[in-house]
Amino acid sequence: MSPAPGRTRLVIGKPVGDSATLVVCGVDEAGRGPLAGPVFAAAVILPRRRRIRGLRDSKKLTPAERDRLSIEIRAKAVAWAVAEASVEEIDRLNILQATMLAMQRAVALLPMTPCLARVDGNRAPSLQCPVETLIGGDDLDASISAASILAKTSRDRVMEGFEERYPDYGFGRHKGYSTPDHLAALDRHGPCDIHRRSFAPVRIALLRGQSLFPDLPLPGQAFDPAALGDPLDAFDPDDPASSLPA
Repeated sequence: MSPAPGRTRLVIGKPVGDSATLVVCGVDEAGRGPLAGPVFAAAVILPRRRRIRGLRDSKKLTPAERDRLSIEIRAKAVAWAVAEASVEEIDRLNILQATMLAMQRAVALLPMTPCLARVDGNRAPSLQCPVETLIGGDDLDASISAASILAKTSRDRVMEGFEERYPDYGFGRHKGYSTPDHLAALDRHGPCDIHRRSFAPVRIALLRGQSLFPDLPLPGQAFDPAALGDPLDAFDPDDPASSLPA
């Protein structure tokens, strides 16, 4: 059974000071699921008396709402920081540990050390301050919501910047997520430098000289799954050219 939203799953350390004066930062990530690009994290300390209206989970906001709020968060926050872990770090460490690393970097970049860090989810990075995790925190805690928005908008800008460098993949549209267009481009062109080799669809696309699904349509064309057949039929175990790379 999944933990209920809003339930605190883990508290590491005990905040020191009066609850009314604690300096609390919210921490959240963006980009754990995509097949390409870095994973981002943000840390935000909000003022107690300058409320920012409209804060919520960044995934529930339109791009225009996220952009507007990201400007307001940067203007009104007591402190904020954004950091990332690279594709190379994701492949070397795994996506969970790379996400924790990005969170550590974001908190470390803050100009002050918070008394408490509230992190969305049920996994906590090791920090120099006490940490509290909160399931669904990006919709329940304003500072986590703000961190969610900054992480998401920052990553989106980076992925949009890859559009010109890698025009065959459509990163400006899907931001590296596994949409049908992206999977078709990945199969047709193979992985580029920013694809995560540790993710299964990318590893499959690395098959030597072989397209797993040569009949995949171009973006916008009609798609008949039955036309794909069984991808394993394309491989001959006695032919080194059709085997998985070591």
